[in-house]
Amino acid sequence: MRNDKLLNYLHLHFIIFIWGFTAVLGALISLEAIPLVWYRMLLATIIIFAFLKFKKEKLNFSLKTLSGFALGGIIIALHWLTFFGAIKESNVSVTLAVLSTGAFFTSILEPLIYGRKVILYEVLFGLVVVAGLYVIFDVEASYTLGIVLALISAFLSALFSVINGKFVLKHKASAISFYELMFGVLGITIYLAFSGSFTADFFKVSAHDWMYLLILASVCTAYAFIASVHVMKWISPYTVMLSINMEPVYGIILALIILGDSENMSPQFYYGALIILVTVVANGIIKITQERKRRRLSNL
Repeated sequence: MRNDKLLNYLHLHFIIFIWGFTAVLGALISLEAIPLVWYRMLLATIIIFAFLKFKKEKLNFSLKTLSGFALGGIIIALHWLTFFGAIKESNVSVTLAVLSTGAFFTSILEPLIYGRKVILYEVLFGLVVVAGLYVIFDVEASYTLGIVLALISAFLSALFSVINGKFVLKHKASAISFYELMFGVLGITIYLAFSGSFTADFFKVSAHDWMYLLILASVCTAYAFIASVHVMKWISPYTVMLSINMEPVYGIILALIILGDSENMSPQFYYGALIILVTVVANGIIKITQERKRRRLSNL
């Protein structure tokens, strides 16, 4: 049993490592954000569809449910567009540091969407995160557009997570993922068609980019998603939440190793990033501790 838990824990960190590598792939791929996301979502949709057919999973849902999946798909598509756009306008380190603010956008959105009360310590933590962002803005002013895009991406990621939280309670995650990816790529396709962007140049993708796109769609999207669902059945939410906070750390380290000088930042940047990361981890610890206390009291 102990060995099984250790293997699943190592598997979780491997998945988070892969998520951190996603940003590096975005920097290595020469395509702009829109075609990059279109190819990623299209390839991932095909891969997950093949997986669902192999597993003989049910894909029939009501129109109302599909409408919800469509909304989720458009949101995740916009999240990835702004995410990769932020990488192109700044770099991996800046994007991942700012993306860590997603947990605090979630703390703002949850009371609005689920109708729960605002929690004081979340507001205070939010102010600390703003201070961390101020430090990054102050020393990396040349990356302002990238920082703004990363903030929008973090907000969209939080919105997607909050909305998806309701879907996962009723439906299998793999089927949700398939439809959201499909609707997301459909939305981008409609935009590209009306804007006249489907030109011959759009479909000219180098062998170098195809290789990275296939890794991005299969390993970093389809595999990572399905594997993360499996691992979360065996590992406590506390461990999962704290471990996921390592994503920007893994990503920034990988970026420094693979991308080199373009990722070297000033010491002040790392101070700001550390403020955000420590605050996110502290928020996770408090939430899980309170949840454990509630469970103990309810069992008395």
